[in-house]
Amino acid sequence: MKRIVIVLLMFCVGFTYAQEDRTLKFNKEKELIEVVYYHDNGQISQTGFYTKEGKLHGDWYSYCQEGNKITSAKYDNGQKVGKWFYWSGDVLKEVDYSKNRIAKVSEWTNKTTVASNK
Repeated sequence: MKRIVIVLLMFCVGFTYAQEDRTLKFNKEKELIEVVYYHDNGQISQTGFYTKEGKLHGDWYSYCQEGNKITSAKYDNGQKVGKWFYWSGDVLKEVDYSKNRIAKVSEWTNKTTVASNK
């Protein structure tokens, strides 16, 4: 199970760096760089924040080419923290991170409000 999550994570992170179309905006209130990556079709691919030092920070979201959310992640100064969610069809995977490592993985197959990626 951890291998599947790791592969998904590597795909998402790799996909971030493969994107060329993006917008950057400095958020003075948060003192973070807000970034939006786009798919070739113009749909949003990922959104999130970087620190001035270039570390991922705060909430990050990934979307498929049709615009549905496929990943919800959290970073704290470059470290994976809290609950991450991965949607794939009718399946929702929840990955809990502690000290930048996977602590627990849960999976749901019912399409409920909690599991919805809309």
